[in-house]
Amino acid sequence: MSEPREPRTVVPLDEERPLAMAELCRLCEVHADLVIEMVAVGLLEPLPRPGEAWLFPPWAAARVNTALRLQRDLGVNLAGAALALDLLDELQVLRRRLQALAARLGEDGE
Repeated sequence: MSEPREPRTVVPLDEERPLAMAELCRLCEVHADLVIEMVAVGLLEPLPRPGEAWLFPPWAAARVNTALRLQRDLGVNLAGAALALDLLDELQVLRRRLQALAARLGEDGE
């Protein structure tokens, strides 16, 4: 059996351009079946395009790689990785709101 590989950290060159399934698989060095499974458990969500091939937001590659690290380092399954990533996303949103509130209060208090 081969040694588990370190997931690559991938930043698409054009951070605004959606990623096709094949491109996401190539960037993250994963098989399409794994991406399909990630979509099924809610870890990834394709952009809305009824009846057309899946496209993913540019940040999907980072999410795939983080999920792979959670699996490798902590033994987390894909559903657990989806939950962890959702909670981390929410934490980031709350931190931004807190910073914005602190900035407004700082300006008002001067």
